[in-house]
Amino acid sequence: MGLAGGAPKLIALDVDGTLLATGVGISARVGAAVAAAVAAGAHVVVTTGRTVLTTRPVLSELGLAEGHALCSNGAVHIDVARGEPVAVQSFDPGPAVLALRALFPAMIFAAEQVGVGTWATGHGPGEFSIGDFQLVDHRTLSSVPTPRLNGWWPDGSPDEMLRLLETFDVPEASWVHGEYGPWLTVSRRGVSKGWALEKLRLLLGVEADATLAIGDGFNDREMLRWAAHSVAMGGSPHEVIALADEVTGDVSEDGVATVLERWFV
Repeated sequence: MGLAGGAPKLIALDVDGTLLATGVGISARVGAAVAAAVAAGAHVVVTTGRTVLTTRPVLSELGLAEGHALCSNGAVHIDVARGEPVAVQSFDPGPAVLALRALFPAMIFAAEQVGVGTWATGHGPGEFSIGDFQLVDHRTLSSVPTPRLNGWWPDGSPDEMLRLLETFDVPEASWVHGEYGPWLTVSRRGVSKGWALEKLRLLLGVEADATLAIGDGFNDREMLRWAAHSVAMGGSPHEVIALADEVTGDVSEDGVATVLERWFV
């Protein structure tokens, strides 16, 4: 499947490693390309693993004042104009925490509290500078539904983590591992960026062959499979590149702008 001709009408853009390098602002060229797409009437949908709280500054930096954004790997759909969730796909983190602790006794967990902050069982490498951060015990963390559970395995290796995760099976949960380190994100089973984008596509009435997605990580795989035309950022893992219709430049090369400028200037 590919774009049917003409400009894409629904454009899904990952954030970290795609729109920007973590900790660095969006380049003027990328910002201008996104603005041109919006001005032309395209639905530009920031589609990220970030929480609502850490996505809002990106939407502001892009100048997106209305429309839709998908946070927490598709588990939280927000109305950009209101800045608030309109749909949240939560799950009970308890069984996942129990199963993961059996595999990784030292694992540190962080559960998103939508629009509020994070509950965590320890300090990991996550970004918690926005919102309320509370250190809690495993029982408390497991007591409230969440759309996103992160797990970090201190002193572990990604390869060993993946080997052990082969036995991890919790009926109501899906998981995706990180690209650079021994961490994973658990969501409600079946929820992904691609799943959420298909729901949004139907809501907006956009044709399936008028969709574009650009991403760089393992949590972008379902999104790239979903899009009529999929683009991987330069430097993406091989498994991600293998799913894409093309590869663009990396963040430092304004890869997103290179793609969007074909239709929007």
